Amino acid sequence: MATFVWPVRVYHEDTDGAGVVYYANYLKFMERARTEWLRARGFEQDALLRDRQLMFAVRRLEMDYYRPARFNDRLNVVSQVAHAGGASLTFAQTVQRADSAELLCSARVKVACLDAGSFLACRMPRDLMREMVGDA
Repeated sequence: MATFVWPVRVYHEDTDGAGVVYYANYLKFMERARTEWLRARGFEQDALLRDRQLMFAVRRLEMDYYRPARFNDRLNVVSQVAHAGGASLTFAQTVQRADSAELLCSARVKVACLDAGSFLACRMPRDLMREMVGDA
């Protein structure tokens, strides 16, 4: 499946007392990249909620850290759907230096499709799945 790259710059607020990106902020970068991935496919999360009563929530996360990023670094968050299930998408995501593609961290993030009224997992409508990841 297609790879999506979203650029990000490290701001002072992203760093900890040692001047490196605080580990939890990589999760924020990845969350924003998944939102932009969805947007690039023509979907806004507020419209999915309003029009289809669907929302997405992280179900599972596994992450490895390799190298630190620092203030003002330019990074790329690379996202790809690794697996599409009936009620979930699993993303393979990495954060890399924009200038060298040096790998800083990697994650597998499973996102569940939820019915907004009950907060229970539900199958993604076939047309939505097809528009997001191709034939499913």
